[in-house]
Order: sequence, then C-alpha cells, then structure tokens
Amino acid sequence: MAAAPSHNDPLRDPAVRDLAWLLLSPDLLRPQLPVGVLANPVETPQQRQATVAWLRALDAAPEPLHRDLSATRITRLGRYAERLLGWFLQHGPAAQLVAAGVPLRRAGVTLGECDFLVQTHEGARLHWELAVKCYLHAGAAREAQAGRLADYVGPNLKDRFDIKLAHLLNHQLPLSAREEFVLAGYAGPWTPQMFVKGWLFYRHGETPLDPLELDPAHGRGWWVTRGDWLGFAAAHARIWRVLPRLEWLAPRRVAALEEQGDDERASYVDAPTLAVQTSHQHSPVMVAAFVEDGAGHLLERSRGFIVPDDWPEQARHYAMQ
Repeated sequence: MAAAPSHNDPLRDPAVRDLAWLLLSPDLLRPQLPVGVLANPVETPQQRQATVAWLRALDAAPEPLHRDLSATRITRLGRYAERLLGWFLQHGPAAQLVAAGVPLRRAGVTLGECDFLVQTHEGARLHWELAVKCYLHAGAAREAQAGRLADYVGPNLKDRFDIKLAHLLNHQLPLSAREEFVLAGYAGPWTPQMFVKGWLFYRHGETPLDPLELDPAHGRGWWVTRGDWLGFAAAHARIWRVLPRLEWLAPRRVAALEEQGDDERASYVDAPTLAVQTSHQHSPVMVAAFVEDGAGHLLERSRGFIVPDDWPEQARHYAMQ
C-alpha cells in the first residue's frame, strides 16, 4: 500500500481504511500561499514506509481504534475525521499530538478553535486545520477557461468551496498567531497548515476545467438527476448502495454478501430498488456502485449523488450568489 486506499487495497477494516485515506489520499487543494501551506502527515519516505506498516498492523488488530471511536457518539463526518487523525497523532509513527481542539477566548467570548497542534520528529511545531468536504460542481461546463471555486457547492446548498477556503485562510489558520493563543498556554511560534481532504462530484458527462486552486489529483465522483438515474445506472453497475455520511471517506470494500448479516445484505440493491429507496429524499443522496471480485468481495467502483430534478437550477443560483 503506497497510496490512499482504493477498492483493491489490502486493508480490510473500514475505520483503518478511512484513516489511511485521510493520511494518504490527494489533497483537494494546491498550496494557497503565502498563508495556505498544506499539512503533510508523512513527510519523508521513511515515515511513509513506517506509516504503511503501522496501518497494516492496526488493520490486523483494530479493536483499540474501535473502542476509541465508540467511546462517544459520532454523527458528523468532520468529527469522525478528527477522531481518526487524533488517533494517528497519538499512536502513529510520524508527527505527535501536542493538543487538540484548543479554544481561544476573549472576555468569555469564543473566538475560534484550533484543530490540532503537532510536533514533528524534526522539532517543527505545526498548527493544523482539518476539513473534509464533499462538493458538487454546479457551474457551467466551461471548456475554454478554468472554473470558479464558487461553482462547487455542498449537497444541501448551505456550503460553498470558495467561502470555506476564505474562512480557512482568513480566520482559522491565523488563530495560532493571536495573543489569546499564547495566553491559553501554547506559546509559539506555530506554523499554520491546512489539511483539506474530500471528494468533488461532477455532472455525468461533463468535464469542466479545474479551478487553479484545486489539486488535479483530487478525488472525483459524479452526480445525476433523479430523472436520469435509471438510464445512467443501467449502463454503470448492477449492485448499488446508499452511503451513510460516516462512509464518505475511503472507497468501500466489504465482505461477500453471503457473509453479511441480513440487514447489511439487504442494503445492497439494484438500481430500480435504489430509486424507490431514495424517492422520498428532498436533498441529494450519495450512493456507490459495487462490483464483485474473484473471491466475492464487494468493491466500490465509483460514487456519486442522485439529486432532485430541480436541484441543478437551485445549485446554479446558489453558486452565483
């Protein structure tokens, strides 16, 4: 395993696969200098090799990670990612955790919270801001010019990539340079870095040019309208499943259907059944296509969103605001 988990990666445990994806998958963004330096949890080839070995050992005995994750109820994807990264920083072979979730307050008012303070083996003191985002491209498929980051919108139209990046650069990353941070007991200097992972989804059949801010290697998926779903799905895959929010990180790899419990097995369906299952949804739903390998395991082939038929127009309007 030299890179982030793919469907044919040897890692089996879902949480370990998610952690490996968080550490090793491509960033969504290029560096946004001078402020937006990218975090790198494995800085050297030796650290990468050690991290891969550590992940394989954890995959063979993941129970301590499972106990940590189950200690408190996790419902948000960002919180799940924070817990995974925090586990690595506490137990992994690379950068080590100094503090997590450090609040900054002035006169009783919370100004913000620093996600992670870490120290590398070389002694560098880093302030990491973590974000895991899934955005759908809602703009026109411009072919002659790079797109706009504003064209990437959250599925529920309450988030936009350009707004998130501006908040990250202008508010979150500068927190560790504030006087209140020193008063909180974490004297610097700290080097702020952004840790931005995720997936970007494009309307099936469209290939717009990437905005300059994006890493060309970023994770990609598709989206289709509910009206186009059956035609798209029939040509794409036989087995489908709705992906719950906490399964939005690494590509999924699961046991053969006959090895799963009744409830889990019943969640893998054909495209018409999935259409019925999602017909009551008033917002986009992430789904994944699966294929079987020679041993009967189900491997994620691709992922994307089924969106309501009126969503594209609403999303274009939101992107232009």
